[in-house]
Amino acid sequence: MVVKVKNLVKRYGDLVALDHLSLSVNEGEIFGLLGPNGSGKTTAINCILSLLKYDKGEIEIFGRPMAPDAYDIKRDIGIVMQNVAVYNELTVYGNIDYFCGLYVKDKNERKRLVEEAIDFVGLREFTKFYPKKLSGGLLRRLNIACGIAHKPRLIILDEPTVAVDPQSRNRILEGIMELNRQGATVVYTSHYMEEVERICSRIMILDKGRAIATGTKDELKAMITMNERITVESFGITDEHISEIQRLPNIISVEYKDNLLVIKSGKGKNIFESILDYIRRNEIPFGKIYSELPTLNDVFLEITGKELRD
Repeated sequence: MVVKVKNLVKRYGDLVALDHLSLSVNEGEIFGLLGPNGSGKTTAINCILSLLKYDKGEIEIFGRPMAPDAYDIKRDIGIVMQNVAVYNELTVYGNIDYFCGLYVKDKNERKRLVEEAIDFVGLREFTKFYPKKLSGGLLRRLNIACGIAHKPRLIILDEPTVAVDPQSRNRILEGIMELNRQGATVVYTSHYMEEVERICSRIMILDKGRAIATGTKDELKAMITMNERITVESFGITDEHISEIQRLPNIISVEYKDNLLVIKSGKGKNIFESILDYIRRNEIPFGKIYSELPTLNDVFLEITGKELRD
């Protein structure tokens, strides 16, 4: 086991940021941490890294107790935090070399690792650029290169794709999966559900400092009541139609907005045929009609609620 957290408690005065949180990350997996704003994701990561003192609990990394002065453990950890942390006075090459040099003192070995990191994140054409000349996506890739150049066994990424274009996001995600294939264990937080669904082998959902669900994406989807979502493009839906559809068997909810009728059903028999039959019998004009299985976003909203968070 690479990371083991048991009964972790962190308080800020009367606010309980982490409420007896326990989690485990197995070697070789990409472990996703999901949660609304203020759920405790970043606090948990900072405690795991011994960047924050906590009130109660136990943390082990690589089977050994983690502590602020556990430098032998920290050498095998790579950190990519939400806020880009590079030196504006150094070039792309200089930044990667500096951060790699914190762990690797041999100059020849460090040069090899820096060159590999540059190629890995696709910054070969930008090695002499200073950070202020880089786009947001390139800055994110530089940030990742600085965190992984020393080839850590454990990589922790806290929302590394915030505010980047789709091409850069795809490059970053492919890079994370490649690092994992090369043997790194990854802890990954994001607000982008499709990212977590794409790359994470196991996922934990946090809310109010507690772990409220853990499992693979399929295991999490099996926990919720929704089984199917039917979407119908139609200009002819009336309040009466909505009421009648709502009374059909196995219907959880019916919503109609912007000419889109969205029907959610519960576990059991699929409702696609019954909805299509209703539309035809009532001669309702429609365009596209399609069925979708639950997504990780559906799981997240059902488990944590739809209210806005600060």
